[in-house]
This record gives sequence, structure tokens and C-alpha cells, in this order.
Amino acid sequence: MKTTVQKINNLTIGFQSQKGEQISILKNISTSINQGETVGIVGESGSGKSTLALAMMGYVKHGLFTISGECMFHSNNLLEMKNKELENIRGRKIAMIPQNAGQSLTPNLKIGYQIDEALRLHTDLKQTERDEKISELLNKVRLPSPETMAQRYPHELSGGQQQRVAVAMALAGSPELLLLDEPTTGLDVTTQAHVLELLNFIAKDTGTSMVYVSHDLGAIAQVSDRVIVMYSGEIVLDGPVRSILKNPIHPYTFGLLKSIPKLSLPGLPNSMSGSQPQPGSIKKGCSFFERCEFADDNCKLNSPSLEFIEELNTSVRCFKHNELLNLNKIDSQNIKSIENKILKNEILDLSDVSISYAKQKFLDQLLNKINDTNPTVKDINININKGETLALVGESGSGKSTILKSIAGLLKTKDGNIKFGKDKTLSNDLRQRDPSFLRAIQLIFQNPDESLNPNHTVEEIVSQPLRLYFGLKGQELKDKIIEVLDKVRLGEFYLTRYPRQLSGGEKQRVAVARAFAAKPDIILCDEVTSALDVSVQAAVLNLLQELKEDFGTTYIFVSHDLAVVRAISDRVAVLYQGRLCEIGPSNNVYKFPSHPYTEVLLGAVLEPDPDIKPKLVAEDIVEEKPPENGCSFQGRCPRILGDICKNEVPPWQTGENGNSIRCHIKIEDLKNQQISN
Repeated sequence: MKTTVQKINNLTIGFQSQKGEQISILKNISTSINQGETVGIVGESGSGKSTLALAMMGYVKHGLFTISGECMFHSNNLLEMKNKELENIRGRKIAMIPQNAGQSLTPNLKIGYQIDEALRLHTDLKQTERDEKISELLNKVRLPSPETMAQRYPHELSGGQQQRVAVAMALAGSPELLLLDEPTTGLDVTTQAHVLELLNFIAKDTGTSMVYVSHDLGAIAQVSDRVIVMYSGEIVLDGPVRSILKNPIHPYTFGLLKSIPKLSLPGLPNSMSGSQPQPGSIKKGCSFFERCEFADDNCKLNSPSLEFIEELNTSVRCFKHNELLNLNKIDSQNIKSIENKILKNEILDLSDVSISYAKQKFLDQLLNKINDTNPTVKDINININKGETLALVGESGSGKSTILKSIAGLLKTKDGNIKFGKDKTLSNDLRQRDPSFLRAIQLIFQNPDESLNPNHTVEEIVSQPLRLYFGLKGQELKDKIIEVLDKVRLGEFYLTRYPRQLSGGEKQRVAVARAFAAKPDIILCDEVTSALDVSVQAAVLNLLQELKEDFGTTYIFVSHDLAVVRAISDRVAVLYQGRLCEIGPSNNVYKFPSHPYTEVLLGAVLEPDPDIKPKLVAEDIVEEKPPENGCSFQGRCPRILGDICKNEVPPWQTGENGNSIRCHIKIEDLKNQQISN
């Protein structure tokens, strides 16, 4: 019989409204975590995932309180324990790994010191024992040269390495239960796959129970034994990962899976209509009623209970689960194809562009020169046509965002030219650019929280480009703002709202509206969907495509999510260490990846299917800078030829499928090798 590590009984957490009414955030949650079990918790933003995970540590956010129920860790109700008592459990017996390890590590303290601090707090080891334990933990999370790594500061590590350090710190107290809150969000595909492989290894090696909170169903499929699906503060589905993801019997889970772009299929996925109800707004009936395509009057009037389906070993909260039981699998029917109607009408041309982060000496600044023989980005040649979506892909540090910043004028190029239109060269200095170029090229950032002024209303945010570029004011300005908001499906209701009053998807729509208000020719999209849950992501992708079709806008799209890239892009450019490896039509690159690095990236993509495992064909090595000579990918290439790859820059070659690659291996030979594998 399995030992239960944690049991949650009828837990309800909420807040008190201004009218004195108790409003529930979590509603009657009952579940348990067994020893050695990994449980995934999924759902859209606002579904209560993080609130539940924090309650599992005995923590309730400020402004919320426990209305009823208990959270039992062995024989202790964590929600009734005092802080002093909880100190003996948190870190020692229950540990948490946060979403952004870079923000949780102290920037001015060495890695070894920070792990030692965790050991001092959560163990009784002596100094010499702690030193040995630091090396042991760094080895366990597969970081190279533990002694060297311990002497580094967080900023000297990659995102994946920082996340591994966070895992090592969490394991310092040998916890029985490990809570992970979006631990791989923001990581590139290969780093994500390696971190998940590490977590699977730790779970099996140590027998630690894990709770994995994420909106990434691909990650959940790879690490979880069981999945809990949450909607509007309730558990709507709870069962084995294979049953939940391969035969979803709740309409909400079915909708989430339909919202995910597929690596094997081109085109955009459907997005679920509507959004989750506000807490306290549903007085009777099913909370998913307004968005459910299977709902009837019974669903509107009565609330379904969580019913256990014995043959599936799954609990479901739905009157209609039998109708979904034998429903066809999620397939190409949910994909809306995009017709590529790109005319050869060049709007932007990058010619021999090199970009360096090297510090300029005083004389170099006067001469406007950058002396760097091995720049961060080198010899980029890409032309982009009007109305085209070009995607830049590659791991963290490949130069994707750096190229976007140079196009936007936020970062000077070392060499080469960026031409707008046929004969207009963009100045290196943003202050010297023609105002028409500032309007024509807009940038949408990854995190709208960092790009939207929290003290401005939506009306003030969207009005800025309309005032600056078109001189609008008064009623004409307000009418135009409303028109732009209608385009992104927000409308007049949002004019007086502040960013803090919006969901993540709504904030990103405001950022899109501000960019389109300038009537740009080119929009630079830097990871615009990476922090969004799958349903909101699908809605934003469909919105971008609709606006592109309406206005003929050109996109340069940067993303770590290769399935998203396939869904929205016409062409793909693959970068490694700031060097262009492959470029070609999206369908061709995905069907017939020609460069070994492209093959590595596509092999590491996580599918929302527990039976499809990523192919980790390259080592998990972080290279600090590109090699001085030879191919940029030589250090990790699974098909390296030897000295020629180390000493000679590979030539460009174009295959029959239209893909151009930079590799010493003949493109026909690469294709044959992949077929044989």
C-alpha cells in the first residue's frame, strides 16, 4: 500500500468582499500526494493552481484566508501551524522551486555560499560535511566541475544552469515533497528537455514526491504520473496522465488540448472562446457552462460533483463526460491552415550584420567603431518580404533578441547594414533615425508587465502612438483608441482600466493594440506568448494572424516554442551562437530539417503526449562564446566530421526542398542520415 505524504480535505480558501461576503478562490479541494508520486497541476491563469501549491506549504497569500478544510502533511495540519513550527517543515521536509531561478538567487553571492546557506538552515551538518554536500548536490543536478561552479555568481550561469542550482538548493534538506511552480517557463526547448529529464531522474533516485504546477501540457506529459486539471478554483479532472491527455473526458481539458499548436501540423489552433468567470460570480450551475460546446439547461441550473470513473481511474466534474469518452482524438481538425501568399516585395534587408557586446574604448567611441574579432552575432544575411512572418529560433544566447534590438535601433551594429525598403539604410543611432522609421517599426516585448506603465490607464497607453505620430486629440483621439481596442477584442469597457486590473492575455492584447496604433509596416515580436497559458496563447496567435491579414503587416517573430513558430511563421531562420545555421520555408524546415542543429532543436520539443519522448541527441553544454574558427556548432554536433568542422567556416548550400544550410556535410547526405535514423 502506498504511503500518503500529503492529504488535502475539502479545502476552501477565499477573501471577504467589501460587502462582507465570503468569495472562494479554491472550492472544496480534496486530493492526496503519495510517496514517490509526481502530480501535475494544470489550468489557465486564475484557476487556483499556485494558490493550491502554496497551501501545500502551509502558506496563504495576504488578503486570503482559509474558509474551511485542512492540508495534512502526515499528521500535521499545515494551515493551523504557527510560523515557528512551519520553519521545521519548510525547506527540510517540503521545498519549493520557483518559476524564475534568476530572481530567486542572490546576485552578489556565490553559488556555493547560497547552497551552504540552505544546508545551514535545513540540516545539522558541520562545515566540512557541508562542503562535501555542496559538491554532491551540484553533481546530482548534473552541473560540470562542481568546485568551479560553486565559485561562480548567478549572472555567470545560463538560465538552465540557474534552474539546476535552484533544484540543488531545494534538495539540500532532503525533502519528502518538492513543489515546482512553472520551473521551465522561459527556458529554450533543449534546456527545458534536459531539466525535465533531470527532475525525472531525481524523482526515481530519491523517491521524492513532486507537485508540478504548469500551463505547459508538454512538460506535464513528460514528468507526471497523475494530472489535476483546475478551472475556476475547482478540480474538474483528476487521473493518470495518459488517461487525462490521451482521452480527455472534460470539455475544458478537451479545449485546452485543441488550443496547443502541433509540431507535426502547420497552421493555427483554435482558441477557446470567453474566459474564466470572476470569483463569486457563479451562483449556480457549472462554472464552465458559458464556454462549453456540450452544455445544456441542466449544466446551467445544477453544479456537477466530482465523480469517480472506475474504468479510467479518473475523477471528473461534468454531466457530459460520457459524450467525450469515445470522442475522436485531437487531430488536424482543430488546425486552421495559413495560406502563404508572400510576394517578393522586400521590406527589410540585413546584409552582413554583426553585433558585439564588447565595451568600446574612448577612441573607438569617437570613431563609432567596435573592435571585436569574434562578435556575439556575425554575418547575418536575411531579407524579409512585405506581409511575411519570419521566425528567429534557437536556444538562449543564440542572438535572436539581439537582432531584434538592432533592427529596432536599441542596439548598434558592429558591421553590415540594415535597409528598410529598397534604398533606405537605417541609422545605427536611434536618435538619428527618421521619425517615419520609428513609426514603421514597432516592438512587442515578452512581458507586458515590464512594458506597460502601471500608472497609466489603457486609454493613456494606447493614445501615446496616436498623439506622437498622427497628432490626434479630443474626441477623434478617443474614437480611434476605441477602434484599435475593438480590433484586439477589448473594446470601450477597458479604457479606464489599469494594467494591474487585467489578465496576462488582456495585457498582451493592450501591448499589441499600442503597436498597431502606430500603423507600422513591421512588428518585432519578442517571445510575446511565452508567459501565456495555452488558451490565451492560441487567442493571441489568431489575433496576430487576423491583424496581419487585415493590414499586410510584416512580423519578425522570436520564440523558444517551436510549435508556436510553425503555427504562425512563413519562413524560419535557425541561429546558434549568433550564427545563422539554416533558413527556409517553415513547412520544409519542420518536415525536412537539414542542419544537425535544427534536428537537435526539433527533437527536444515536448509534445502533450506521455508516449512521445524528446530526443536529446546533443549534450547539455553551455558554451560561453562562439569558437574563433570553424563551425559554431562544432562543440555539440552529433555528426561532427573532425578537423574541417573545427578549422574551416562551413559553406552555404541549398537543398531541393528550398532550405539553405551552413554545414560541411552535403545536404543530401544529411537527409539520408536522418531517414536511416
